[in-house]
Amino acid sequence: MSVKVQQLSKIYGEQKAVDDISFEAKKGEVLGFLGPNGAGKTTTMKILTCFVPQSAGKAEVCGFDVEQNPLEVRKQIGYLPEHNPLYKDMYVKEYLQFVARLHKMKDIKKRVNEMIELTGLQREQHKLIGTLSKGYRQRVGLAQAMIHDPQVLILDEPTSGLDPNQLAEIRTLIKKLGEEKTVLFSTHIMQEVQAICNRVLIINKGKLVANDPIEQLQNRFKGETLLTIEFKQKVKEEQLKALPGVNQAKAITEKRWQLSTPLNQDVRESVFKFAVNNQLTLLEMHKEELSVEDVFRQLTK
Repeated sequence: MSVKVQQLSKIYGEQKAVDDISFEAKKGEVLGFLGPNGAGKTTTMKILTCFVPQSAGKAEVCGFDVEQNPLEVRKQIGYLPEHNPLYKDMYVKEYLQFVARLHKMKDIKKRVNEMIELTGLQREQHKLIGTLSKGYRQRVGLAQAMIHDPQVLILDEPTSGLDPNQLAEIRTLIKKLGEEKTVLFSTHIMQEVQAICNRVLIINKGKLVANDPIEQLQNRFKGETLLTIEFKQKVKEEQLKALPGVNQAKAITEKRWQLSTPLNQDVRESVFKFAVNNQLTLLEMHKEELSVEDVFRQLTK
């Protein structure tokens, strides 16, 4: 496993910022790390990146213990913190060359050019960092996190301040990186989680309350499936309730209905046959699903 956390805790005075959490992340996985403000996400990330020590438990990155081998851990990790610290009086290319030298890289010029192209900084590479928009500063932060080709990327709110076009580009980049690296990705934007992540961790008041693949997470609070259907003609409630597997038929209009069915029962074929047998025109049929945001609210309210 690239990241292994066992019974990790962090106490500040009388407050438990992180309370006995355990999880693993493997290579080729984008792991969404969610939680309300103050839940313990950033503290966990700071422990993994050796910025703060844990109070109890154990954490390993690529087999190296964060307490016993912090220098080796830092070699394996690329970190973009929430408040992206950059030298604003340096030029973009100059700053990336500086970071590459800190990592004692060999072909610095080639690697810097690769990162500039990968993060879309070609037009900004000769500008002062202090003159860049927040979105482009985030790109510089991503470039410095990836420049030494780490095995693990820890990204705390990496898409903060990006416009929709930049957002789509960075999403694609993170997804691509996740094919060959381990990416731990913190965000408050739930659509990003569904678009990018393979698995989701949700932390609340320091405790881990979910550790599931996206599909399983969305099924956690589903006792039934809702199916929305619409016909060109009017349909009676009794006709729809008579279909096998339909518990309830709720009228939205005379032609549009919402059917409640058991969780693991798919009645779409029955609805289609009903429409054919009764010479009805079926205009719409789709299953309603809980979003990641819905589940997040259930687990953290």
